[in-house]
Amino acid sequence: MIVMTKRLRSWRLLLCQDDEEVESPSQAQADLRWPPIRPVQPAQQEAAIPIEAPTETPTEISLFLPSTDGIQMEPINKFDFKWRQIPPQLRREHFIQNTGPTRAYVDPYDAFVAIWDRPIMEHIVRETNKYAEQLCEAIIVQGIAPNSRITKWVDTSVDELYTYFAIIQATGIVIKSRLEEYWSTSANIFITPEFSAAMSYDRFCLLNKCLHFNDNALCSTERLNNSEAKLHKLQPILQHLNDKFTSLYMLGQNIALDESLTMWKGRLNIKQHIPNKAATVGIKTYEICESQTGFLWRFEVEARQVSTSEEKTNPLSGKIPTLVLRLLRGLEHKGHTVWMDNFYNSPTLARELKVQGFDCVGTLRTNRQYVPAELTNLQLKDMAVGQVCGCTSGDVDLIVWRDKNRIALISTYHGLTTVEDADTIKPALIADYNICMGGVDKKDQMLAMYPIERNRNKIWYKKIFRRLLNASTLNAFILLKAFKQFTHRQFRQTLVLQLLERHNTNRSRNRPALLSQRHVQQHFERPAAGSNDTKRHIRRKCVVCSKRTTTFCEGCSGKALCVPKCFSQYHE
Repeated sequence: MIVMTKRLRSWRLLLCQDDEEVESPSQAQADLRWPPIRPVQPAQQEAAIPIEAPTETPTEISLFLPSTDGIQMEPINKFDFKWRQIPPQLRREHFIQNTGPTRAYVDPYDAFVAIWDRPIMEHIVRETNKYAEQLCEAIIVQGIAPNSRITKWVDTSVDELYTYFAIIQATGIVIKSRLEEYWSTSANIFITPEFSAAMSYDRFCLLNKCLHFNDNALCSTERLNNSEAKLHKLQPILQHLNDKFTSLYMLGQNIALDESLTMWKGRLNIKQHIPNKAATVGIKTYEICESQTGFLWRFEVEARQVSTSEEKTNPLSGKIPTLVLRLLRGLEHKGHTVWMDNFYNSPTLARELKVQGFDCVGTLRTNRQYVPAELTNLQLKDMAVGQVCGCTSGDVDLIVWRDKNRIALISTYHGLTTVEDADTIKPALIADYNICMGGVDKKDQMLAMYPIERNRNKIWYKKIFRRLLNASTLNAFILLKAFKQFTHRQFRQTLVLQLLERHNTNRSRNRPALLSQRHVQQHFERPAAGSNDTKRHIRRKCVVCSKRTTTFCEGCSGKALCVPKCFSQYHE
């Protein structure tokens, strides 16, 4: 019996050289050793561990050293270790897609109209004119004030809508706290006369009020679910922009999936509270952005739709895995690496993404399904500072690292590779995550410099529209930047000027006298030589107070005006 036990132990020692672990499937536990040991299949296990050691084959005789009693005890190559290490680059999916814009662009206008092309502009014009007509009919029935702006409504056009877009873009470059200040004619340093030249204030307010994107008659609760009904007013814009963004740009290897928040503090049942976002309270959108440039490739507005047909037995039938797979549709088997935070990540989702040709990296919540108990129960007090624990299951690696807090991570290719940063050893996954996860945040930071959404807005879906218009302008800048060198601000300024130049047909007619000749304070000339008093200026009656004054306005045909009271009062 003792001889048989020694023989079995020797045979198991030989099997360990192939890095195979003999274990019953029913007793499988997570292995925290690294590199991981691959388990053998049950069929291989039975064949690998015989009950009796065979003696008739010559290969078996050569594996053991002969002993004095004729029993072979020790293997010849007992210490012949065959170590191997698979670099993360070999485990990562091979990226095969070209990156960048799908066609070339010559100027900011060309890149912008590639997104906001004429068909979508004509659709907005039709819906705006239809809604303005419905609004007029409703107001007439209720009674209307004779001086209301709506009485001056005339149908808009594509050219006027492009001009309207240009003015909205300009309000993000020249920032003022109140909208009417853009059309102020006061002769001071804050004047912006080109806004009045492009469009009157009343017409701009009318377009703000009547701007519409979808027919209200098509919103049927019987045909649409709760989520579709909430987003009905914006659905054509959402569908159009998603189609354009995905067709005009090919993403790089690293893409980030995260949520963005558009501030909205009014009463709205789809608004959410996210403390770590700048807006804190607002309307949430799930977005896929390129990590390097921040290009918005696909997005989805959160409307809290809950499907009742989900199969509870399927780990991928939940809301979050379904959302992720829906946003990534069209990128399968191209080698993209998806960077996500712990709100989205799970072992089941990582395995499914790996099957579809994605790599998945990010932080992890250890209470997710299929996370082993050894990691779930691992507390902060159980680990030393800088300690790393990990386990693997085929192509999915789970890592727990202690820094100031306990951080759980998931990856499909990193393994336990580490880097040194400021005398601190940390997993390489952490360093890569800090670089590649910020695609959505980078986009939001670039948009924050040009706030065309404005803080105060009466209608939530029009604020979302302005947010999407702002994001599409940033996308147009990224499209053009691949071919021409522009700063973000230069791009937006040039775009506004080109939109006004090509589509504002009434610009010369709307231009006030202030633009042709500035309202500048001047003094009357002194009397000619030979008169009684050549030291004093000529005096004239002020057109406001009738007092005699020596100053006049150069832009008002030389009208005498006292400075500063009458001059400011006359030009209000």
